[in-house]
Amino acid sequence: MADNKVAKQSLSCATVFIKRLTKRIPMTQVHDTINTRHVLKPALNWYLITGIGLGGIIGSGILDLSGKAAAEYAGPSVIISFIASGIVALLAALSFSELAAMMPLSGAAYTYTYASLGGIQSKINVIKDLFLSFFVEYAAWFIGWNYALTYQLAACTVVVSWSKYVTHFIYVVSNYNATTSLIQAPVAWSDDTESFSITGGAINLPAIVITIAITILLMSGIYATAIVNLVLVVIKIIILLIFIFSTCKFVNVDNYQPFIPSNQGSFSHYGASGTAYACTYVFFAYVGFDSIATVAEEAKERTRTLPYSTVASVLISFLIYIGVCTVMVGLVPYQLLNVDDPLSTALKATPYGVWLPALMDLGAIASLTSVALTALLSQTRIFYAMAKDNLLPSFFAKIHSRTETPWVSTIISGIFCAVFSGICPVDIVGQTSSVSALFIYFFVHIEVLVMRYTHKGLQRPFQTIIDPNLIAVVGAILCILFLIPTKKVTWFQFLSWTVLGQTFYFCFGYWHSKRRQPQRLESINSAAERVSTIGLVLANDPQNEFELNSNNNANSESESDWNNEATDQIIENTIDDTVIMRF
Repeated sequence: MADNKVAKQSLSCATVFIKRLTKRIPMTQVHDTINTRHVLKPALNWYLITGIGLGGIIGSGILDLSGKAAAEYAGPSVIISFIASGIVALLAALSFSELAAMMPLSGAAYTYTYASLGGIQSKINVIKDLFLSFFVEYAAWFIGWNYALTYQLAACTVVVSWSKYVTHFIYVVSNYNATTSLIQAPVAWSDDTESFSITGGAINLPAIVITIAITILLMSGIYATAIVNLVLVVIKIIILLIFIFSTCKFVNVDNYQPFIPSNQGSFSHYGASGTAYACTYVFFAYVGFDSIATVAEEAKERTRTLPYSTVASVLISFLIYIGVCTVMVGLVPYQLLNVDDPLSTALKATPYGVWLPALMDLGAIASLTSVALTALLSQTRIFYAMAKDNLLPSFFAKIHSRTETPWVSTIISGIFCAVFSGICPVDIVGQTSSVSALFIYFFVHIEVLVMRYTHKGLQRPFQTIIDPNLIAVVGAILCILFLIPTKKVTWFQFLSWTVLGQTFYFCFGYWHSKRRQPQRLESINSAAERVSTIGLVLANDPQNEFELNSNNNANSESESDWNNEATDQIIENTIDDTVIMRF
């Protein structure tokens, strides 16, 4: 009997626990929030929004990773890797655009997950039981936490690359070699030995300085931030175009042979498998277009601006990447590109002397500044959206009265980036950001499919020529395929971050979630009413009183005992339910 009671209580706890986790945001509530939330200032027009997308995309992926991808993994076929990665990014951008036009809120994929994945439970009875184990709020938290990984670690990686390019620029123009003690973290990571090593450096001071400057700019307001970002974006695009058109005539077609070098004995080192691995490696170059969705509440004409700016930023980046990569591997043998600044190495095959390498370094500095700026901007808006749902502490959602920006979130993100990039080997987390982004894009594709089934009649301001269902299915499959070649150390880093996120969720987010507060209050009040009702029945039921006081009739006594046991069980179960709801 006691075992049955424990089992019943455990089942009740599990049922309530799952119901809480599967709590979702109704679409009516999302639309009410869209129409009534005016906390963040809508100050961005279409070209500022597009600039944010380009600012988040074009950066260290093409400036740093392209050379290593060619030298170690794919050879000249790295061009194919960039094309394939661009296609995956474009499909994800199309799915993002559909959802962003429908739900233009700062949470981006975090909000889309919260609003969409729960709806299927009320539509399909066959799959309902399956989805009871699919934790909707938990999935939303998982996406938000992965955003934190993608943007925060991307910012750290980029400011470290920024530091290297500043040092190289100083050396090019003045032949002065800056001391390594102030431009290098004290600890480094080796991909070959998969171990840490001591560098002899003290701190990466330039990385810390640029992070502080970006944090101050972010706190000054979204409009000033977007203007500075747009200027940096224009500079880097012009310089990259100068690189393409001024050096293409010096391309040696012999450097493209063999286009896919033979495999050197490992999966990732040349051959078709190396080209496939390079796809995952260089996908980081396209991460960042979704930063447009994170500033949705600060955009004007959201339903038009957000989707078209998202697609435009991916297409522009795609064309620039293919041009830069094609010229780069054509100027010098791909084996020489395994350096921190492969474009500068490629320029040695041209007669331009110092001025073009110096100009490229300036372009790299502008490019990396805009990427770090956009990454930290997006990070603060994701934290803001999660804090509004009480999945993070409320101070992350505090808005400055004058600048109308989430200033506490900005300061915290800036401090983390400065400390982490200044003393830690951030080069070990670049691919982890790619894995995180691929998971986010996979979820977005799934959400498009779910929304098209559960909300068929919902207005969709953004429409594509190609069937959106086909885009979502193909995009989701490609995201999974891109995850397959990921190295074990990258999976370990990703899983470590995931475990940390789950710990924080079940210690804080689960207990404070705003979406479940009405549910908890309703359950507790309902249980209290049930206890009161039972008490009134016991006090006013004459039959019960007769049975309690009768000792002469055996049948009445037996019936009274049964009634008392049943009544005690009802009260006990009611109290247990109340305790469970409080849990």
